[in-house]
This record gives sequence, C-alpha cells and structure tokens, in this order.
Amino acid sequence: MLDWDDLRFFLAIARHGSLTAAARDLRVAQSTVGRRLSSLEASLGVRLLHRTPEGYTLTLAGQDVLNQAERVEVEVLGVERSAGGRDRRLEGVLRVTCTETIAAHVLAPCFAALQGQHPGILVELMPNPHVISLSMREADIAVRLVRSEQHDLVVRRIGQIAFGLYASPVYLEKHGEPDFEAGCPGHRLMTLLDDVEIDPQAQWLSDLATRANLGMQTSSHEALLSAARSGGGLACLARFRADPDPGLRRLETPLPPPVTEIWLAVHKDSRSTPRVRVALSAIAEAVKGLAPVLSPRD
Repeated sequence: MLDWDDLRFFLAIARHGSLTAAARDLRVAQSTVGRRLSSLEASLGVRLLHRTPEGYTLTLAGQDVLNQAERVEVEVLGVERSAGGRDRRLEGVLRVTCTETIAAHVLAPCFAALQGQHPGILVELMPNPHVISLSMREADIAVRLVRSEQHDLVVRRIGQIAFGLYASPVYLEKHGEPDFEAGCPGHRLMTLLDDVEIDPQAQWLSDLATRANLGMQTSSHEALLSAARSGGGLACLARFRADPDPGLRRLETPLPPPVTEIWLAVHKDSRSTPRVRVALSAIAEAVKGLAPVLSPRD
C-alpha cells in the first residue's frame, strides 16, 4: 500500500524541481527527501523523475502520478481541515501570511499580545509578497491588500491603508519639484516589483509621471522606503510608514493615490478552530485600533 507521505515528498520535488528546495519547504533534511522519492519509485516499480543539470523533471509516468497525487492531496487536506475545525484547544501552530510591512508594523505587535493571553499558540508569521494558498494548508490566515475570489475562503474587509507620493529633500533639491502636468520629465521613479496587491497605486504613479524614468524596482516596501529616503527618486509609499519619516516629504499631487483595502481571509473549514478564531479577532481589532494611523483623513 502506498504511503501518503511518499506522495507528499514526490509532489514537493515535482513542484520545486530540486531536493534542496523541497526539503526546505517540507522542513526536513535533503537526504530524507531523496530517500522518500526512492521509496516511492521502488514501490511503484517505475522512474518518476529525471535528474538533469537544471533540476528534476517529470517522466511520463511521473506526470500521470502527479495528476493523481494532486487529487489525493486535495482529499487529504480536506480531511485535515475538517478535523482541524473540530479542535477545541487554544493551542497549536498558527500560520499567518501577509505582506512584509503589515507583518512588521501591524501583526508582530498584535501576536505578541495574543501569545501573552494564549501561550499555547505558536504563531508562524510569514511575510510574502506572493499569494500563499489557504486551500493547500500553506497558511491558516491571510492578511492581504487584494480580495481573494476563491470560493472556499471566507473573506472580509477589516480596514484600509492610505498611500502618498514621496521624495527626499535632497532629491528634490537636486531635481526640482516634479511638474505633474508635463509628466514629471527629468525625474526617477521607484516602484514595487510584480506586486499585484498595489497595482492601482502603480498604475496611478505611471499615469502621473509618464515622462519620468524608471530608476529602481524592488519586491520590498521597506527597501523602497529606504531608497526614497536616500534620494533615489519618487516613490508611492504607505503613509503610516512614510509620514513620520523626517527624511521624506509627501508631495501634493493632482489626484490622491487610490486607497488600498485590507482583507482578512481564512478557509471555511478552519475558521471555527479556536486558535484561528481568536487570531482572526485579534487581527481585526489591531487593524481597527490603528485605523487613524493606517488611513489618516487629512
């Protein structure tokens, strides 16, 4: 009889293309991943993956097994979610995914307080600019700046974040005040790289400064803020981070940048689990308490 764990290891290798990346994802030793793959191939009597200089690739048999293993995975995860939803203890691991800035300045203080009340809950806070799947149990809760449309998630709006256009006084002294009517010629823009969560702000900045040059892109909001403070160019930043920074000046623009909404998402099968439920409440209250800072009215 096949061991589900062997299939799980095979899926990780197939998705990541290497033993090292699969081991990191599964939090085990690389040798364990290789041993599990060998065990599965021996059980089936067929080669599932070819090792190439670029990494592991699926054989034809491996592709067939992958398709079936993914269906098995969905069923197993459904069982785990269903059973987890009946867990009545206020303890255990709680995995939360969000953006870097929200993790550092909103959720870290929130979870420090939560663990003071419920020390049996182990929080794994995972800042990630990319979407992590709640359906695949990669996380229990997601705090995002774009609404998820997955049918198996419960999603609610818990607040919003205001943005503004910023530059350092040193940069403005060197390049002058931006001429928005002319499209900001002679200026440099710095933007977030492939961040779908603030696409409206990126589009707003692109429309605002059509004649400016692109100077830097990064996947880190904190790096973007630091670069703007250092005189790198014009950047659209969250006001709660940039307004208090003495090395930045918020610029008046013809139209204010779009406000970004904060969304709280959880899988419908796990929302009643006690540790998940208290965390959802704590996150919503933390964001509500910070509303005047996250979205100032002036």
